[in-house]
Amino acid sequence: MNINVIKLGGSLLDDPARRAQALEAIVRRWNEGENLVLVHGGGKHIDAALAKVGIARKTYAGLRITDDATLGVVVSVLAGTVNKLLVGELTALGVRAAGISGADASTLVAEPHPPIDGVELGHVGRVTSSNATLVRSMLTYGTLPVVSSIAATKGGALLNVNADSAAAALAIGVRAESLCFITDVAGLLDANGAVVPRLHARDVATWIASDAVTGGMRPKLEAALGALRSGVPVITIGEEGGTNLVAA
Repeated sequence: MNINVIKLGGSLLDDPARRAQALEAIVRRWNEGENLVLVHGGGKHIDAALAKVGIARKTYAGLRITDDATLGVVVSVLAGTVNKLLVGELTALGVRAAGISGADASTLVAEPHPPIDGVELGHVGRVTSSNATLVRSMLTYGTLPVVSSIAATKGGALLNVNADSAAAALAIGVRAESLCFITDVAGLLDANGAVVPRLHARDVATWIASDAVTGGMRPKLEAALGALRSGVPVITIGEEGGTNLVAA
């Protein structure tokens, strides 16, 4: 079974018009016979939910510090609110979709993230493996999987994981033909602000270490490099006209 993984993120999740446009493109591909898996995060939705219950947003090194109370909000927003929002909108477009979290059926297995510079991150995970059984079963019976970036340890403890890393791990687990990060940027930009159209795996590490890569692009490139090295042949950042990363 040939599978393509799509990670939906950035402001697309918060902008109904742009989200609708992205989902319509996904539905066209699905209706043309592609086996697709949609992976998502939902950072801004989590921020809003935390603010409503008076929990301060705390981050370090780009990761959300996740104590017990924060974890409860993260799980309810990612596996609940955002996941079912996407399922509902795909259903309205005529697609049979079903939402799961990465914790279901060991779809995403993670270990607790070690402290960074002595800062404890709480219930933050680092994905170590992916089991494709549930996702493949859903696809076999004509259901589009919508996977939220919650993982579980081998002992069953829930962990908050980076959605880019989750998408990359899942792409490796299903032996995907491609991984596409649909986000709010056109692609990887060079020093002049122009999109880099194509990048070989051997050059990705150089870009990661450069000053040209900032913000959310760094974890995307890191996740992409891991996926390339593990056999995913093509990775796209941005939509049509974005950056294609290739293994060789």
